[in-house]
Amino acid sequence: MNLTACGKTDQGLVRTNNEDNFYSDEKMGLLVVADGMGGHASGEKASSLAVSVIRDYFQGQQIMIGDRDPSFSEATNKLACAIRLANQAVYEASQSSPQLKGMGTTIVAVLLTGRKLSIAHIGDSRAYLVRAGTMEQLTDDHSMVNEQVKRNLISREEADLSEMKNILTKALGIQPELDADLDELTLLEGDILLLCTDGLSNMVTDDDALDMISSAADASAACESLIEAANKNGGKDNITVVIGYAWKEKWYSALMKFMEFFRR
Repeated sequence: MNLTACGKTDQGLVRTNNEDNFYSDEKMGLLVVADGMGGHASGEKASSLAVSVIRDYFQGQQIMIGDRDPSFSEATNKLACAIRLANQAVYEASQSSPQLKGMGTTIVAVLLTGRKLSIAHIGDSRAYLVRAGTMEQLTDDHSMVNEQVKRNLISREEADLSEMKNILTKALGIQPELDADLDELTLLEGDILLLCTDGLSNMVTDDDALDMISSAADASAACESLIEAANKNGGKDNITVVIGYAWKEKWYSALMKFMEFFRR
């Protein structure tokens, strides 16, 4: 299975700086999105550091550190290890300076190995799967309001309007040791992946996002449409989106030839 991907980030209309970061590597099948927090420049540093540690891990020897979960594949355990190392790096950096103390970041990452998709996340940045005209959220927000929804204390509609919806129950770098939530699934040809920060998910409904992704000419156009919609709806936060299309080898080659024909 091949992955064609594009990512874009935007400051939004309210924030004075952009604390989001992302990384995409089509050949490796790795997509990562992070939303930093901590104020001033520390949130930006936290997300940038986390993303770079994960990137460097997969570009290196990928030595396993920490416990291996036998219920998941080797690739998923490596993704978990990369995030474990990123957590350690951000936490140690936060302890090195009073200006950085308390910084942290969300993280959501996927890794495609063959047809198997590994998913890992901490915080409320999300991964979605678009398949057969529907869009499914693959991650479960680590937020106070989501915990209240799961306990039937408030409705999903009340959660969307809550002033506490940005309060996280887990974030990377806040404590010295922390493991990500993990999952796996098998991708089918034509599946589309969306990774995003809450600057998108709080501003654009899932139904509207699905419509824009489904009608976009390619991943870049889909990213542009989503960011434009988030800003049109208020742009209250930094907005980061990464789109990945999954194709079998024969379909990927045919697609490239088709696109090349229309470029002429």
